[in-house]
Amino acid sequence: MSGFVENFRNIFKIEELRTRIFFTIAILIVVRIGAHITLPGIDAAVLAEANKNSNTGGLFGLYDLFVGGAFSKAAVFSLGIMPYISASIIIQLLGAVFPYFQKLQKEGEEGRKKINQLTRLGTIPVAALQAWGISVQLASRRAGELNIISPEVSMFVFTFSTIIFLTAGTILLMWFGEQITERGIGNGISLIIFIGIIDRFPYSLFDEYQIIASGVRNILIEAIYIAGFVFIIAGVIAVTIATRKIPVQYAKRVVGRKVFGGVTQYIPLKVNQAGVMPLIFAQSIMFIPSTVLSFFPNSEFMQSISGYFNYDSWFYSFIYALLIIFFTYFYTAIAFNPKDVADNMKKQGGFIPGVRPGKPTSDFIDNILTKITLPGSIFLAIIAIIPTFLMKLGISTGLAQFFGGTSLLIVVGVALDTLQQIESHLLMRHYDGFMKGTKLKSRR
Repeated sequence: MSGFVENFRNIFKIEELRTRIFFTIAILIVVRIGAHITLPGIDAAVLAEANKNSNTGGLFGLYDLFVGGAFSKAAVFSLGIMPYISASIIIQLLGAVFPYFQKLQKEGEEGRKKINQLTRLGTIPVAALQAWGISVQLASRRAGELNIISPEVSMFVFTFSTIIFLTAGTILLMWFGEQITERGIGNGISLIIFIGIIDRFPYSLFDEYQIIASGVRNILIEAIYIAGFVFIIAGVIAVTIATRKIPVQYAKRVVGRKVFGGVTQYIPLKVNQAGVMPLIFAQSIMFIPSTVLSFFPNSEFMQSISGYFNYDSWFYSFIYALLIIFFTYFYTAIAFNPKDVADNMKKQGGFIPGVRPGKPTSDFIDNILTKITLPGSIFLAIIAIIPTFLMKLGISTGLAQFFGGTSLLIVVGVALDTLQQIESHLLMRHYDGFMKGTKLKSRR
């Protein structure tokens, strides 16, 4: 324990790291403030009363979890960062179809900058479309007993202003995320989602406490659930940091009087090479049907279809699991290129024992990556649909979404990634890191 405290103090001894952490915290505080600023034309008091009598579960409840309660509050950050992620998915998919985008992906840093700019521009129409859907959903509640929209506000003005404010809110969050990535610590986009999820955790614990206090579930059953939750969390952490090491040998080179090479190193291939991005991508895709169906609140046919996309339906879980498996392979192919690794090894005089340099090495790495990605993707899919089973067992929706499902995977993945970045700063300054003793032994 004393070692952990000492390592924590070391963080604040490094000026650059200290500045980055404080900058990140400041941005995240602003993000949370924006999640409580209600849209113009919304009566906040009436909305709060209406939320008490409404069902906060389902897909909209999950969406509200990702944006830290901003959706249920009809705040300016109600869309969160999801439109940006959806635009990113579209651009990545276009890269697999159109040669222009394929060319950009191969142009290195300049191509990455152009892709980022196109993603930013694509975020605007995606955000505007989703904002329109939210405005229609809010307008449909005007006809209820509790009118959440001020009577003196015309529907045209309300719809127009809602689209403008929500779109601007997403663009601001997108800029915040980029600033955190460049000047803060961790991945900015992931941290914005992370802080929104964590914000809802105390409320979920309180809901679970009320269930126990009311006598619906006894302490023994709750202890069994907690043990299961701990097991799930341990499994997620294990798979997140698990790697498959490929041995690489380098030929000896004599430069002057010094001998270089002749040592064995390893290429660490993660079982979950894509991280949390497949979950975020798949979840963004699953939000699209609900957004489109929200345009037709008075259509019985459309509402009957929406039942298939309820968060607790088996059809939703099946499609969601397939999307996670697909995006795990898709994003792994984008994030890790075996051909580039093989070419760099060949230039540096490195080789995998028993494998010829060049294309055979590339095929060998790609074959191993494909094999370890399959169980990794299936594990992600199983964890992602666990909340559906937990809710059937009587676990409150909010807590089920934390201990199993996208929320848990995002929280664990982002937390480990941020800790690893902090540790890299500490190790560069010859300090001990936080992750000592947590790395799993990998198979050779």
